[in-house]
Amino acid sequence: MGDVNDRLAALEAILFVTEAPVPDRELAEVLEVATGDVAGLVEALNGRLEERGSGLTVRRSAGGWRLYTRRELHPFLERFAASPTARRVSSAALEVLAVVAYRQPVSRGQIAEIRGVDSESAIRSLERLGLIAEVGRLSTPGNPAVYGTTDLFLEKLGLDTLDDLPPLADHVPPAEVLDALEETFRPDG
Repeated sequence: MGDVNDRLAALEAILFVTEAPVPDRELAEVLEVATGDVAGLVEALNGRLEERGSGLTVRRSAGGWRLYTRRELHPFLERFAASPTARRVSSAALEVLAVVAYRQPVSRGQIAEIRGVDSESAIRSLERLGLIAEVGRLSTPGNPAVYGTTDLFLEKLGLDTLDDLPPLADHVPPAEVLDALEETFRPDG
């Protein structure tokens, strides 16, 4: 392959058309460079994207590299997500996805217990979208299936590993707020 400019153009094109993060070794092979040179090419491409004011950046995700939108543009994407054109996941499915992400491996029964409602439809929807998958069976009566998140889940969230999930404690109200909420729902007496 030609010079660095050609490799950067090829890298950008590859990351534009890929449906999954591309690992260093695969990029190195296609671009005909050493695996250790891939990170430098990604850095150079990110510099070019920033220089031309692109809405895109290259980030590491799920063990490879992928194009993502710049974080400062997320308010625009949120508005777009509310538009009629955007494809949505139901709030029930998002709740199930959060339960699976933070409690995996987790069974259907455990998900229903945590949410307080049947989650069968949301689980099927998330499986169909490829965000969760059966990862095993419990050794209890009936051998229920247990679910975990997939690499596609990591990719869609822009995470490299599950360790990159934000701590759940950051999103739980303080104990005094929970106590006050419980108090309002307690029967008199």
